[in-house]
Amino acid sequence: MKTAVLLLGFLTGIPLAAVEPPAQRQGETKTVRLLTIGNSFSKNATRFLGDLAKAGEYSLIHRPIIVGGASLELHAAKAQAHERDPENKDGLYANGRSLEQELCDGPWDFVTIQQASIKSHDVETFRPFAAWLNDCIRRNAPGAEALIHETWAYRRDDPRFTSPSGKPGEPTSQEAMYRGIREAYGSIAQELGIRRIPVGDAFFLADTDREWGFRPDTSFDFKTARYPALPDQTHSLHVGWQWKTLKDGTRVIRMDGHHANTTGEYLGGCVWFEVLFGASVVGNSFVPPGIESAYARFLQETAHRAVAESRTRVSPAVR
Repeated sequence: MKTAVLLLGFLTGIPLAAVEPPAQRQGETKTVRLLTIGNSFSKNATRFLGDLAKAGEYSLIHRPIIVGGASLELHAAKAQAHERDPENKDGLYANGRSLEQELCDGPWDFVTIQQASIKSHDVETFRPFAAWLNDCIRRNAPGAEALIHETWAYRRDDPRFTSPSGKPGEPTSQEAMYRGIREAYGSIAQELGIRRIPVGDAFFLADTDREWGFRPDTSFDFKTARYPALPDQTHSLHVGWQWKTLKDGTRVIRMDGHHANTTGEYLGGCVWFEVLFGASVVGNSFVPPGIESAYARFLQETAHRAVAESRTRVSPAVR
């Protein structure tokens, strides 16, 4: 095993610490201690991670540091504010603790960072904040491996693509957003010498699959739609179209093409499982209610493929 790990590190250029899973004594349940620094996307992607770990006979200790919509810059600014003045409330999270305190309250096996999804296609928005957070992790949790969580592109019928703003550099399609994400996260991971958790790759592979990929329902008439009718959203990985009730009781149909639904959360969890536990998720017995077995198998295999290709620095091809 040691020889295989060394060879993999040599061939891929990934540091040994990045490919060797946490130590485990024979006959002992592998426990992974995880700290996530992120936003709703990290919450989405780890929702089922504990269930997958339990089904795989592993143990997960997970502490999330989540701020809705938070960017790398926001988390870095909080950490810097606390470093300058520990009494400054701007350096604390809602629980009254600082990032430094959370990092020191380990030991952690892994600490993850991620960019806000709206900025994730633009590598310049990662700098210098990703590097600063990585340094902060190394100083305060030297026994942990820092990872960067690659987020996913929005659904192909999200308003970002159907009604583009025309701003320079703004992606005009799901594929364009994914390509930007893949390049940005790949570049930052290489600069910092850390691994990606390739959830964005897995989403794009699943969304572009000929059999299982999502296809927008072009026959649905939004102008005449009445509650609770919705478009066909079979195999969507995103929340998508949903009915919302306004304060006056009026129901309106709204699109959330950003966040993952149960299916997307399961796919994300499968990717995280493979990266953190160093084991294949294919065949894992945990499947959330509502996902039929053949589709669940496809999602597991897609996660496995994304992780395997990330180790050899191969980007999934558009099919």
